[in-house]
Amino acid sequence: MKAVTLKQLKDELSYKSADELKELCLHLSKFKKENKELLTYLLFESDNEERYIQSVKDQMEVLFSEINTKSYFYIRKSVRKILTLTKKFIRYSKKKETEVALLLHFCRLLKEFKPSMRQSARLLATFDRQVLLIKKAIATFHEDLQYDYQLELNELLDE
Repeated sequence: MKAVTLKQLKDELSYKSADELKELCLHLSKFKKENKELLTYLLFESDNEERYIQSVKDQMEVLFSEINTKSYFYIRKSVRKILTLTKKFIRYSKKKETEVALLLHFCRLLKEFKPSMRQSARLLATFDRQVLLIKKAIATFHEDLQYDYQLELNELLDE
């Protein structure tokens, strides 16, 4: 089966009634966990972005505390998993402020993590890549927000 274009989907959805749309959404949510998570965000959490950011930060802290520190292989694997999860939550929001806040928190947790990331070139590369993404996102903000987030980033890099 070949998937249709987004425009065709939009056109077809415009002909559906509210009940049919509701059924389609519920049917879609049964297929993938990500679909259900996205619907949860859109319906329950998108109205309070600060609470959403805090819940993701709390989840990140729990995941960092559960990392197996026996070898850098396991550490890198867990860090990649946490970063993938964080990026997924950023995608749900589609807001640059959320992206910067979550990536800053990820970098802060990675920097404070023991054993130090300085022992692993791959972890350092991951950290540096996220800092570049943060800088790129900050550049798109209004001057006031740029200044605030740039201060946070400088504080993170100076530690």
